[in-house]
Amino acid sequence: MAEDTAKNNEGRKPLIEVRHVRKVYRMGSERIVALNDVSLEIYKGEIACFLGTSGSGKSTFLNMVAGLEKPTRGEIIIGGVPLHKLDEAGVTLFRQKNIGFIFQAYNLMPMLTALENVSLPLLFRNVEKRKRDQIARQAIELVGLKGYEKRRPTQMSGGQQQRVGIARALAGRPKIIFADEPTGNLDTNTTKEVMNIIVNMVRENVQTLILVTHDRSIAEYADKIVTVRDGNIVDVIVKRGDVPPSGEAQPGGEAQTH
Repeated sequence: MAEDTAKNNEGRKPLIEVRHVRKVYRMGSERIVALNDVSLEIYKGEIACFLGTSGSGKSTFLNMVAGLEKPTRGEIIIGGVPLHKLDEAGVTLFRQKNIGFIFQAYNLMPMLTALENVSLPLLFRNVEKRKRDQIARQAIELVGLKGYEKRRPTQMSGGQQQRVGIARALAGRPKIIFADEPTGNLDTNTTKEVMNIIVNMVRENVQTLILVTHDRSIAEYADKIVTVRDGNIVDVIVKRGDVPPSGEAQPGGEAQTH
């Protein structure tokens, strides 16, 4: 129940604090308000889902929290670090150390093998080759693709490419995983397989996952469902978050709106 989750968070400092964030885009003389005075807290180990239609502001929110864009106004604090105050180099370094991404379009490098794609973020972190190959192989095995290390994206199905994307995002054990419509290009059965992999792995590693989707069935995997409309948070549902750390993750659970 919502009260259980709130009780568990008593005395804990949020991992992510979003305070009165506003984002305005200018197109000539026109001003478009993408986010309007949004505030939210997300705790370590939570799976938070931002649910909304296209143009609702959910992807803009993800970009703000991931440091891909700066807010027009407001504060974003992650692990005590004021992300909104960092310069571009500081934000880039913060992302490399703390954040992993899973994309709808996979964003794999077509000329690289699965092993090379998964190890790429580790290369940017200056992990030596033997170690990063070892970590990448382990990640590929964990997502069920052992034996696919030398295949390139064009030699794999969409579901297999997304598994490589998951392995890449999780290989360095980042504190936070951002997933923007991670199953948008997948069929129903593959969607379930991919979501179970993502959820079980972040539970196992006690990582924080932020999902962005328009699909309520995907939102049901989350501990916290945040509905976004016209740049505003219009509803927050907090659930028990009792997905087991291993085995098949099941969406759903008792929830209350507050």
